[in-house]
Amino acid sequence: MRSHLVNRSPVSTRPLKFALAIVIIIVILEVVGGLISNSLALQGDAGHMFIDALALSLALFAITIANKPATATRTYGYHRAEILAALTNGVILILVSLYIFYEAYQRLIEPPEVQISLMLSVAVIGLFANIMMIIILRRSSQKNLNIKAALWHIIGDTISSLGVIIGGIIISFTKWYIVDSMIAIFVGLIILYGAIKLVRESTDILLESVPPNIQIEKVVLNVKDIPGVKEVHDIHIWTITSGVNAMSAHLIIEDQKVSQSGEIVDLVNRYLAEQYNITHTTLQLECEKCESCPSGIICNINRLNT
Repeated sequence: MRSHLVNRSPVSTRPLKFALAIVIIIVILEVVGGLISNSLALQGDAGHMFIDALALSLALFAITIANKPATATRTYGYHRAEILAALTNGVILILVSLYIFYEAYQRLIEPPEVQISLMLSVAVIGLFANIMMIIILRRSSQKNLNIKAALWHIIGDTISSLGVIIGGIIISFTKWYIVDSMIAIFVGLIILYGAIKLVRESTDILLESVPPNIQIEKVVLNVKDIPGVKEVHDIHIWTITSGVNAMSAHLIIEDQKVSQSGEIVDLVNRYLAEQYNITHTTLQLECEKCESCPSGIICNINRLNT
């Protein structure tokens, strides 16, 4: 059996700090530009950028907390702070999208006049700024759900800025000011899609669901193929935080020396880390299947596969 404190290499906060500085500058520009030009799409983008600033600040705070080492009383450390931050960002994004829908509906009824030149100028600046932030955060987001949440905010803003530009061009030629509200609705739908995905992923981790890229039946079959392992049951696989998967299981092995049992555990741990990125395991070794194992699909996997 292996059981120890869970620690992970510290996550760099530098990309988030650069992105936050850019967001603050763009928020000021878009708030002023949106009010002067009377563009709802631009104001919606400014509001979303302001939420981005809050989201990035929350992500920075969560990563700082999560980087603290595990202790004797918090053996899993503070990693779940990142997941809570991601969930909070997802909920905020949903509220932002609903507000955009409400404002767009009001303007669809009576479309106001929009100052196109100012609207386009600010939107172009916002677009380039968002592209810069995507480049800064893209690599880090692949390994951290919290940074991925922040990236989704930026992606929503990028699409928003692009939509504002397209809408501004259409309005400049047609004078159809209703297009401004239609673009805002489109932006809201994009934001809502990313928000729902973030909430779902965060909730799965908090509920300790099996990671989506792991099939528990396949893990059981593969572990049984390891020399010395006769059967696997009472298996549980979950995610502690981004990039840290854990597993607990009962392994039935031949009655043998303790030193030989340790070799089996090392083989299983090495295989799980290489194939499934499961870096924390708790393995109970048995010579016969325990009668206290609770019934259910987890314990009956072996019977289902035979």
